[in-house]
Amino acid sequence: MAKVIVVTSGKGGVGKTTSSAAIGTGLALKGYKTVIIDFDIGLRNLDLIMGCERRVVYDFVNVINGEANLNQALIKDKRVDKLFLLPASQTRDKDALTREGVERVLNELKEDFDYIVCDSPAGIEAGAMMAMYFADEAIVTTNPEVSSVRDSDRILGILHSKSKRAEEGLENIKEHLLITRYNPDRVSKGEMLSVEDIQDILAIDLLGVIPESQAVLSASNSGQPVILDSESDAGQAYADAISRLLGETVDFRFLDVEKKGLFKRIFGG
Repeated sequence: MAKVIVVTSGKGGVGKTTSSAAIGTGLALKGYKTVIIDFDIGLRNLDLIMGCERRVVYDFVNVINGEANLNQALIKDKRVDKLFLLPASQTRDKDALTREGVERVLNELKEDFDYIVCDSPAGIEAGAMMAMYFADEAIVTTNPEVSSVRDSDRILGILHSKSKRAEEGLENIKEHLLITRYNPDRVSKGEMLSVEDIQDILAIDLLGVIPESQAVLSASNSGQPVILDSESDAGQAYADAISRLLGETVDFRFLDVEKKGLFKRIFGG
């Protein structure tokens, strides 16, 4: 049975789309047939992060409206077998997503895919609510700052009360915490919340801690999910998160200030 995973947050700019691309790619690398859906109608970016913007012909809204079928709209990744993208429309508004239409598309995808990753817009507007409504699991993405964590707490409340599972009295959506742009040095100086601070506030299981890394920006600009950069700290952290998502026990890395060796202490850097 396919699982629907929503990548969500209350605040914009925390790295949801980067994380959706990395998580979807990571699941496909593990051998699971995976599709990532861009729910950010009107402001799509997932196709850029995935490096396939020039291959978009039909989109999510076209499929909902019956103007194209899934085979026409799905874009197969050229680098990773079993990975597909369903892009958002750039020309419609959020009201183009109807609950009935989204449910029909998800049900059709469930027949063919192991995982459906929903890249949610920020906040609690229509597109975000639609992305969350049908989820089986939620990856709540936050930066280590007070406003981001507070907004994520609001999202948890919505997941508990306004999802399909909540309305039907089913088992709660399984929630995971993904902390992005984490900088242990700034945490030690009191400029950022620590992992423990965030966990105390949100009280959900920690899936991953993604370090603040130039590799993320470089990967985004080159249209490549950062998890494919296996030499980078961010790529390794996302790979660890995928292993935990699949039930493996993996130690957390990149949480402590890096100790400088003698060479660096003498010559700087």
